[in-house]
Amino acid sequence: MEKIQIIGIGDDGLEGLTAAARQLIGQAELILGAKATLTAVGKSAAEKVEVAGDLEGIIRRIEGAKGKRIVLLTTGDPMFYGTARFLCDRLGKERFEVTPHVSSMQLAFARVKESWDEAYLTNLATQPLDRVAEKARTAAKVGLFTTEAIPPSQVAKALLDRRIDYFTAYVCENLGSPDECVTQGELSEVAAQEFSPLNVMILVRKPDVPDRPSTMAGKRLFGNPDEAFLQSHPKRGLLTPAEVRCIALAEMDLGPTSVVWDIGAGSGSVAIEAAQIAGGGKVFAIEMDPADYDLISSNAEAFGVTNLTPVLGKAPEAWSGLPAPDAVFVGGTGRQVSHIVEQAFDQLRPGGRLMANVGSIDNLADVRSVLVAKAGDAKVWMINLARGNDQFDQLRFESMSPTFLVAAVKPKGK
Repeated sequence: MEKIQIIGIGDDGLEGLTAAARQLIGQAELILGAKATLTAVGKSAAEKVEVAGDLEGIIRRIEGAKGKRIVLLTTGDPMFYGTARFLCDRLGKERFEVTPHVSSMQLAFARVKESWDEAYLTNLATQPLDRVAEKARTAAKVGLFTTEAIPPSQVAKALLDRRIDYFTAYVCENLGSPDECVTQGELSEVAAQEFSPLNVMILVRKPDVPDRPSTMAGKRLFGNPDEAFLQSHPKRGLLTPAEVRCIALAEMDLGPTSVVWDIGAGSGSVAIEAAQIAGGGKVFAIEMDPADYDLISSNAEAFGVTNLTPVLGKAPEAWSGLPAPDAVFVGGTGRQVSHIVEQAFDQLRPGGRLMANVGSIDNLADVRSVLVAKAGDAKVWMINLARGNDQFDQLRFESMSPTFLVAAVKPKGK
């Protein structure tokens, strides 16, 4: 049986194809595709049939033309969330040969010299702008196929309306054609401009700019989404993830009047949720980074907690004079974390609990050794999570770095 040829073609038409791809098109008896791709082929002896967006219609035309040499033209890379994937799934891979062209999304990221490994990619033709804007809030990079109804200016305005102003924007127009143009600017500048309908919009997060959290509607006692907190280094794993916070706070066994220390508090997510649980107690968020120290106060104000005190300084000197804790949370990545755990454990009240969150096997072994020596026993969890991430019409899972929790209770005789 004659193979059905699926050929990706760009705005540069036949000139951008390989000689082999042009030969396949020249030998075709039936060419299927959208109006723009059929026009790009120019004159041909083959029958041309427009089948834009009608995947079921493509299948009907293919099944009705058995024995003919068929070429299906698509834009860019047919396997990049495209027609070829659908047809191979429905009709079987053995019936097709695929010749890709560089996809416009690939080309756009190449033009702005950014990788797209961890980018949030979506199409505004199939996704509501409100959802896309909120997904963009915590993304490191975003790649958008815009539409005539939702152009780049409208995207920029929607982001700015939500105080999402920490992206550099690129609008890549008419990629691969002679009038290709790439515009770089602030979102406020893009919001005031008009662009060609054929464009891809790329957003790249600026370094070291805090997130602007969404509203506190639906605020939880603990386990609030990561994006609810201001973070000084978004997407870099410095905030204790919501899932890890849930386990840690549950195991810390806080009461209504507990005194809690959060050592290495970062943006204060654990301290804030501890303060909500121990509403009649006191929570001290100890942080040595001045930028994060400032964010703790901003986050506490946003959550409306008044029983949290930020403490700027390095452990153990910073906790001098603080009331003895009922529970301690230690977060850290340096080799000194085991020493901090050892010293903090000594400050616990008898019966108090210490929870440490570490990211390396070496630190896990050191911290566990300290706590076993101090308490006689230690509980350990390895948490390996992946969060679902929409990429066009597909669901992918973005793995989070494995992390470890180590906990111990101070014996009441000590």
